[in-house]
Amino acid sequence: MSDNILIIDFGSQVTQLIARRVREAGVYSEIVPFNQVDDEVLSNFGAAGIILSGGPASVTNEDTPRAPAKVFEMDIPVLGICYGQQTMVAQMGGSVTASDHQEFGRAFIDITKPCALFEGVLGQGDNEQVWMSHGDHVDALPDGFEVVATSEGAPFAAIANEEKCFYGVQFHPEVVHTPKGTELLQNFVSNICGCSGDWTMASFRETKIQEIREQVGAGKVICGLSGGVDSSVVAVLLHEAIGDQLTCVYVDHGLMRAGESDQVVTLFREHYNINLVHRDASELFLGELAEVTDPEQKRKIIGKLFIDVFEEEAKKVGGADFLAQGTLYPDVIESVSFIGGPSVTIKSHHNVGGLPERMNMDLVEPLRELFKDEVRALGRELGLHDDFVSRHPFPGPGLAIRIPGEITRKKADILRKADAIYLDEIRKAGLYDNIWQAFAVLLPVKTVGVMGDARTYDHVCAIRAVNSTDGMTADYYPFPHDFLGRVATRIINEVRGINRVVYDITSKPPGTIEWE
Repeated sequence: MSDNILIIDFGSQVTQLIARRVREAGVYSEIVPFNQVDDEVLSNFGAAGIILSGGPASVTNEDTPRAPAKVFEMDIPVLGICYGQQTMVAQMGGSVTASDHQEFGRAFIDITKPCALFEGVLGQGDNEQVWMSHGDHVDALPDGFEVVATSEGAPFAAIANEEKCFYGVQFHPEVVHTPKGTELLQNFVSNICGCSGDWTMASFRETKIQEIREQVGAGKVICGLSGGVDSSVVAVLLHEAIGDQLTCVYVDHGLMRAGESDQVVTLFREHYNINLVHRDASELFLGELAEVTDPEQKRKIIGKLFIDVFEEEAKKVGGADFLAQGTLYPDVIESVSFIGGPSVTIKSHHNVGGLPERMNMDLVEPLRELFKDEVRALGRELGLHDDFVSRHPFPGPGLAIRIPGEITRKKADILRKADAIYLDEIRKAGLYDNIWQAFAVLLPVKTVGVMGDARTYDHVCAIRAVNSTDGMTADYYPFPHDFLGRVATRIINEVRGINRVVYDITSKPPGTIEWE
């Protein structure tokens, strides 16, 4: 039996969480938009079970998404969540209507009958918190289904057809606000679908190495190293698969964190013995960025120069047949979603997207099935040190977007020192792994200060730390005041050019994590 779970996406904001919960149970899953699932996809995927996601549409309207009819004819378990439950009911002969009593947020369900989905987790008579988000509800069941849970606003909060192994829940088990939701999903994939739960990073590593060898053959691969976790894991995985057929190019734009370039070069040349081209292009980048203050222009300049320099270095080593990129699964999901990406560009992203067309290369993207935390797990599996793998995210444009206003080498040097002190204090306090991302920002503002008996007129440094699960939303980290005072004192005393430190307590939204 296959150990894969297919998730058909109807546009829910939290569909990715379903895939994450399934993978946490040791079962491989993929998300495919409903309008890209046909009979051929269903046959070829070989799913042990199918999950139908939630979505913003109403089953009561015409021309809204539906699951392929074949889903209910394959003799495998199906779980419908929210909209997924509703379309399953409607397509199988039941009825869905707009509800007078809508439920959004925390709700409580009463378990009215035992079923395989609840086994060992919830029993008859239990009252359990769940997370609801729906305006429609089921009001008549198809043949063979029965109610197994109700709520105040949803008399069909959970339904089951035990004979066919079809289940539907009006609530969202994938979100943390449904405390036992993860266990319910694990019941579905393990006990109902019969998945073994043995999908691990070790097995992924072995499979991916074989796939890389089959794709690349005797060809040459070039990989752009940014110093970040994603590109580093790609490089180590590729080197394990194809050895000297891989060449990495590290372009130092002069806007990296303190000591970062030396760390990258040492790691890949000395520890892994990977072919590495190190190009110090700081003069070029800083020269082109001189007097540029618009953040979008900064990003575009850096992106264009990176492509130019990367292409130049690739030609020097004799070219390549393949370009390796650290594309992750969230990028893939967004790019193929039937609802598309965000309609408004908040900020453009630094990448090497223009390279394959210009250099006539095929892409190698070995991480495209993984989430960020899974990439970190793969990095540990490959032997990368945890201090490296667990580093906070760092943007492609580097310190350029942490220096609002004009960028100069002097400003970059000042910020590098302040940032290093801040992160040092976070590590000393044992807080680094508790924080999603922390960094310093050098503001285009000077203030009067007094140091000793002398007047100063120097820069303001803002420090920022946030907690997040995916970078889409974030809350500021609540440091104790004595910690903030200690950081401010060190930065002001040790970094010439800064005489004031402030702490950014803006959440996302309304702010972004980075300042530009």
